[in-house]
Amino acid sequence: MRILSDHDVSLGLSALTERDPRLIPILAATGPVPLRRSEPGFSGLAAIIVSQMISKASAAAIWNRLVLRLGTVEAQAFLSLAEEECRAVGLSAAKIKALRAAASAVEAGSLDLDGLCSVDPQVAIATLGALPGIGRWTAEVYLVFCAGHCDIFPVGDVALQSAVADALCLDMRPSARVLEGLSLAWSPWRSVAARLFWAFYAQRMRRDAAPVLAGPDAAKPARNQLK
Repeated sequence: MRILSDHDVSLGLSALTERDPRLIPILAATGPVPLRRSEPGFSGLAAIIVSQMISKASAAAIWNRLVLRLGTVEAQAFLSLAEEECRAVGLSAAKIKALRAAASAVEAGSLDLDGLCSVDPQVAIATLGALPGIGRWTAEVYLVFCAGHCDIFPVGDVALQSAVADALCLDMRPSARVLEGLSLAWSPWRSVAARLFWAFYAQRMRRDAAPVLAGPDAAKPARNQLK
């Protein structure tokens, strides 16, 4: 199954709260859990690369400048940009390298981003991870929000680590390894659990920390974000 609609999120939340009753008060405190989805393809991956290791606000600003520059952020269009143009929108040298590598692979036909929707998640993660500048977090976030995989929990995400610690009243923020073990309780709906904890984080911290996405979601806060 893939997570492609609000209905899919609702199904996942129902299954999760039945499987793990600890999530019932968390969901009640959070309110609506947004789908947050971007179409698979270079634009979706590019927005996630832009989001690496910087704040949501900074990533959104850079992404919006890139969209203004290109109109549609596609592989061929990105490859047409000079280094100076990339830097002018705020991209670091490392992100320019990562984006160019991904765009070149898409244009060469060696990277089928649409095809990653239907392959085994570990194969998809390995495929993306073979590209320069794309680590496990980037690959997993692409699988959650663009490819629609239903059982991915990006355990290296600091906001998710903080949200799980707060929601489950843990003594400290769990490491990626510890969170991997905790997340097994939410399989096979871990992608919906991740959405829940990102929404919980936004509700508690009054700050949306979920990655910037391509498309309409890139220009607006998650529905749970409080002002």
